[in-house]
Formats: sequence, structure tokens, C-alpha cells
Amino acid sequence: DSEGGLYVCMNTFLGFGREHMERHYRKTGQCVYLHLKRHVIEKVPGASGGALPKRRNAKLFLDLETNSDLNSDDLEYEDEAKLIIFPDHYEISLPNIEELPALVTIACDALLNAKSPYRKQEPDSWEEELQASKHAKTLVQLDNGVRIPPSGWKCSKCDLRENLWLNLTDGSVLCGRWFFDGSGGNGHALEHYKETGYPLAVKLGTITPDGADVYSFDEEEPVLDPHIAKHLAHFGIDMLQMQVTENGLRDNDIKPRVSEWEVIQEAGVKLKPMYGPGYTGMKNLGNSCYLNAVMQAIFSIPEFQRAYVGNLPRIFDYSPLDPTQDFNTQMAKLGHGLLSGQYSKPPMKSELIEQVMKEEHKPQQNGISPQMFKAFISKDHPEFSSNRQQDAQEFFLHLINLVERNPVGSENPSDVFRFLVEERTQCCQSRKVRYTQRVDYIMQLPVAMEAATNKDELIAYELKRREAEAARRPPPELVRAKIPFSACLQAFSEPNNVEDFWSSALQAKSAGVKTSHFASFPEYLVVQIKKFTFGLDWIPKKLDVSVDMPDFLDISHLRARGLQPGEEELPDIAPPIIIPDDPKVSLSFPSLLDNPYIDESSVMQLAEMGFPLEACRKAVYYTGNLGAEVAFNWIIAHMEEPDFAEPLVIPAFGEVASSGAAVFGAVGLDNQPPEEMVAIIISMGFQRNLAIQALKATNNNLERALEWIFSHPELEEEREPALDTADLDNNANANILAETGSEGPRIKDGSGRYELFGFISHMGTSTMSGHYVCHLKKEGRWVIYNDLRVCASERPPKDLGYIYFYHRIPS
Repeated sequence: DSEGGLYVCMNTFLGFGREHMERHYRKTGQCVYLHLKRHVIEKVPGASGGALPKRRNAKLFLDLETNSDLNSDDLEYEDEAKLIIFPDHYEISLPNIEELPALVTIACDALLNAKSPYRKQEPDSWEEELQASKHAKTLVQLDNGVRIPPSGWKCSKCDLRENLWLNLTDGSVLCGRWFFDGSGGNGHALEHYKETGYPLAVKLGTITPDGADVYSFDEEEPVLDPHIAKHLAHFGIDMLQMQVTENGLRDNDIKPRVSEWEVIQEAGVKLKPMYGPGYTGMKNLGNSCYLNAVMQAIFSIPEFQRAYVGNLPRIFDYSPLDPTQDFNTQMAKLGHGLLSGQYSKPPMKSELIEQVMKEEHKPQQNGISPQMFKAFISKDHPEFSSNRQQDAQEFFLHLINLVERNPVGSENPSDVFRFLVEERTQCCQSRKVRYTQRVDYIMQLPVAMEAATNKDELIAYELKRREAEAARRPPPELVRAKIPFSACLQAFSEPNNVEDFWSSALQAKSAGVKTSHFASFPEYLVVQIKKFTFGLDWIPKKLDVSVDMPDFLDISHLRARGLQPGEEELPDIAPPIIIPDDPKVSLSFPSLLDNPYIDESSVMQLAEMGFPLEACRKAVYYTGNLGAEVAFNWIIAHMEEPDFAEPLVIPAFGEVASSGAAVFGAVGLDNQPPEEMVAIIISMGFQRNLAIQALKATNNNLERALEWIFSHPELEEEREPALDTADLDNNANANILAETGSEGPRIKDGSGRYELFGFISHMGTSTMSGHYVCHLKKEGRWVIYNDLRVCASERPPKDLGYIYFYHRIPS
């Protein structure tokens, strides 16, 4: 509540504004509330140059927190707490131990002294902020002519090439101390300090435009160096202009290269801040820019605006007693924060004057802090619940999965992304074919590096780069591969070899090829450029390429045609399960028996999609090395499990049999689910055949079977037909069947002509690091969303994007 403070129910310990508190009272009958109100004494510039106290009520937010720095030294507080008793609205000021029972007093004290849940979500490193080193301001640097190359570093006292530290006094590059397991270094950097007394060193490989890891040998702890840019420049390292790579340094006296960071963030261009509905920024909670970028794109789509913001009163009225654990409530709150304009207002004249006096030349935009949303949506997810950087494409699919499992009204907003892919698989020996369909939400385009239009420049650049690295000179100016979009589109539709293809026509392994086409075109087409790959050392890497993405896209030629005249279908026979006589030999499929290893090529294909490496290995293992497509389905079915990203543990004989049954429905084995479990799922509105399939796929785990049903919307086509309208009202999945009945997943097919309206760009060397920025086209012009900064874009870098959003052009 903007002025009324926060009301906390003493029975449920949920907080409300005044209006929602009264609604909660009428709804639940809970009659005791703790009223918290904060009065802020704010220092503002006075006429005589001093500070005049200004008293005002602070805005206390239950779900949306502005970017105001409430811990600023310019603010002082006075807190007020009362106990409110309904229905008479009787007030008792706190503390008051005379009128209140001991239990109520204890509960009030616990609430008032509790640590903020938002702070609990923050990493410990934020609570223990690094202190500026006492040596930083007075550090003396020797004028010895030392210049640090961008790569090829080696300890000057041994041959180690990792865990290297640059001494900021004399420029010596020395290895760090050893770790408890004997690795890490030989401690030459510490020995050098003991010999010379030079106190500060920076770790090579950690330098970015945002800072670096600095250690003080004298203070014996990591420290901040407020003058790090100046100290690095002394040795030829321009941290503000350098390219951000693993060894992202550049010599200070070469021509400044235009880095990916500068282009995508439109650095060096004065951008005009944007304010109002739809122009609200989001605070970075610590590597949460992937979430910010995706949600800005999602809530620029009218279907999502209508489903959550348009239905906000109804969602709030019917929200559960604990709205912090309700997906639709959290989506509605976030959408309201982004679209209402309440948290995106231009600064007042008095604030501008204050900024000028503080020498803050950049207007401070407000915005929202999506802490509660992130806490809920990442709950129990091994990756998104951490404070590490994540893949925006993987988060997009995770969000769509939650939207599918939490229907809101009759309209499912994720319908706009859903499309059907027709896959044609042909046995090269028998020439017979099989047509299958699957549901997808993203069109993944491979990067056709062989089609680069500047191959000569790339070859020359690579030669110069290697020569510079060998001679320990600064690298040449970057040359980025220019890839035609048409080449990527052609690579998407070209036939691909199917690894370990089992031909049902031959009843044996054979060579097979697969091609993919669109069986339907979505309302909104999401295109991912597959820039991320793996090197020979299995370290994720990113292809630094420029793709000429079109503003208008026509993919009508990719429409699927189905079985053609003269084509003969492959028999519908599943591969046999071979049970070995020796129980020490693992039960598996032919591909596993013939290939006891894990198909690393399939693992790489899945990892390029952004899934955790260990999860990809498990998926390929448990699906018998039958290819990335089969393993992908396993990932979708198991990605919500707590141990999803845990390392693969090769199970014993009985466990493998169970896993094989879970994946393939136990073909040939007696794995009929218990009838009582089937009856429970049928009672929820699902058909018998789907209930049996779900239980078989989850080894008769009822809870996981329900999750499996919601994560496999493409299997709706296997439901029994003829559901009448009355039954749909009681069907938990009525929204999925609303348009197509029992014929399959709901789609919004149409023409294949699209127009670009947004894209998400990534800066950095892998999905595990770097930064995401979103560009959206609104009201006829491009706008950049860079966390809290929302500005009119002057040079939208459409060729460097990672995920692109297109909307269908009406016929």
C-alpha cells in the first residue's frame, strides 16, 4: 500500500496492503493483524546548502520493491507498529506487554526482529561486502616498462599457466598458493610479497569491464581496489575497452576494438530514458539478467498481458491463502509492475537538481525488483535457484512449462508459441519412411560457419592471432564471422544422419536420415541461433558471429507435406528388449549392449540447447543411446526432479530395468500399474490410456505421473474422443482441449510470414557467464531493456542476437 503500510496476518504471517487485508479478513475470518508503517526522514538540499529533514511515508511493498536505496546514508527512518483487531479495527500500539497475552507479544517480537526474506535469498558474499584496501589509494607503481600481453601467461618462476596473479606494483606474473589437494600453484606470488613487500595483486582471467578479483597480501584477504582501472592501465590493460573473453585483455596503445559488450549495450551513445507503462526496468538480483530479459519479452505479448494483467482482479480474488506459492499470482504481480507505469516515472525537478549537486549525470530510473517471483519460479530447480548465470533459452522453456501446468482461465497464453514439427525419418537401405510429430516452442537454427561471407578475413585474422599469442603480443582487431541468415535456414531443413538408427523394416540397425518441417506455424515464432557449442576440452564456448536477421521472415516453404505418393511407411514395431542371462550385465536396449559407452555427440547436441551437462549424459544413458531426440523427451519429463543435474551414477541390474521401463513404457515386460492409482488419475479427468502411460513412464509414482502428463501435451492426441461440453467444465485440462478437442495439442496455425518485434542478446563466452539484454520494438521504435535501464535504442544490434521474437503478419 503506497501510504498505508503493511498488514501482516498473525495467523498465516502473510502481508497485505489495506485493501487486500480487508479482503483477506472477509475471506478467512482471521481477525488479528500486525500493522507496520515506516516514516522516512529524508535529507534534501536546503537553501543554505545544508540538509533539511523532510518527513514522508515510505512505500512498503509486499511483492514489488522499487529500486530506491532504502539503506542510503541520505535517509533516516522512524518505524511504527500496531496490532489491529477486527471487526472493530481496535488498535494497540507496540510494544505493549500489559494488554497482550505473552504468546501474542512473542509472535510480534519475532516478526519485528525477523530477517527480511529478500535478504535471505541473496548470496552470503553480498552480506560480507569486500572492503577497499588501505593500499589502493597510495599504491606506488614502478615505471619499469612492463606491458602485460592478452594471453600466453606463465608464472615467471615456474611453468604454471593457471591461477596466475599480476602484482600491481611491478607487474610480475606469479602463481598463487597451493590448495589442500596439492593443486592450484606453488605460492610464488606470496613469496614475492615477502621478498618485496608489494601488497596488491589481481588474478588474471577475472578482469572484466565491471572489475576484477584483487587480493591484499598485507591484509590477508580479498579487497576492493577503487583505482583498479588506473592500476591496470599502467601495465597496458584497458579494462573498459577490452574484449571480454577468458583472457580478455588488450594492449592500451592499439586501436580500441568494438567489443560485443559495447555494441549490444549501445555504449558510447547517449540514450534517452523511457518512462511509463511498458517501459519499466527490472533490478538485477545477481546474475538474474536472463530472467529480466525473458520476462520483458514475454509481457510485451498481448496474450500474456490479457491472461495475467487483464485477469489480475480475478486472480487475486481466487488466489490461495499463501499467494507467494501461486504461479498465476506471481505472474500477475510481475506483469502489473511492468505494464502499469507506477514504477516507471520521470524524475521530478527537485530530484534532477539533487542529481546535479551529487554530480550524477545519468537519470536514476526506478523499476521493480522481482525477488519473490524469482524465488518462486526457481524453487526446487537446481540451476535457476542458484545465483549463477543461466541460459535464457532454457529459462524460457522452464517458464512455458510452468504456464502449461498452471492454466489461467480459458485462454492458455503459451498457445501462441506452440507448433508441431513433422519429422521424416528414412531408412537408407529399405527406403521406407516414418512420419512423426512432436510439439515444440522454439525454432533452433544452427550456425552455418562454412557459409561465412568473409572467409579470407577470418583466415588472416586467425593467423595474426596465433602469431601474436606465440610472440606474447596484443591480439589483432577482432574479425567476426558474417553468416547469411538464408544459410542457417537451409541448414535447419537439411537431412541429418540418425545415430544408431534401428530399422523396423530390417529388424536391425541401419543408416537413417531425418528431416524436420513445420506441421503448423505458431502465432509467435521464437528463433534461437545456436551460438553455444563445446570445445575439444568440453568447455562451453560461444561462436562470435554476426547473422543478418531479417525484419520480415517467410518460412512458408518449410511447411510439412506428410506422406507422399510412392512412399512406403516403416512398420510400427518397437526395438526388442534383450534381457541378458548374466545378471552382472546391465539390462538395456540393443544400442546399449553394442555400445556400452555414452554417445557424446548426442550429449553435445543437448548441451547446446542449454541443458546441464550431467543431465544430458543421464538422458542419453537412460534412453539407450537412441539419439538426441529421444533423450530430449527424457529431459523434458525429468527436468523438475531435484537430482536432475546431479552426476550420473550407473545403476545396478534391477535399477536399470526400472529405468528402461520408465522411458519406454516397459515394452515386453509385465509393468501394469496398480488399478487404484489408475483410478485416482481417471477421477481427476484424465483418460485411462493416458493414466496408464504416465504411471508406466514414472515407475508407478503417482505424483510424478501427474507431472509427466502436464509435461507431455503432445500426448493429448491419445485421449479417448467424445468429451461433451458438460464434462469439460470439470476437466482439469479443459483449456488444453478447448480448441481441438481430443485431436491433439492446441495450436494456432496460420501463414508462415512474420515480422521481428524483439530479440535477446548475450554478451560473454558461455551461458554460464556474461550478461543478457533485451531489445523490443514498441510504438514504432526500438527500446533497449538493460535491467533497470530502459532507453530508446539508437543502434539495435539485430545481427548479434541470441533469441529472436517474431509475430505473424495477418494475411
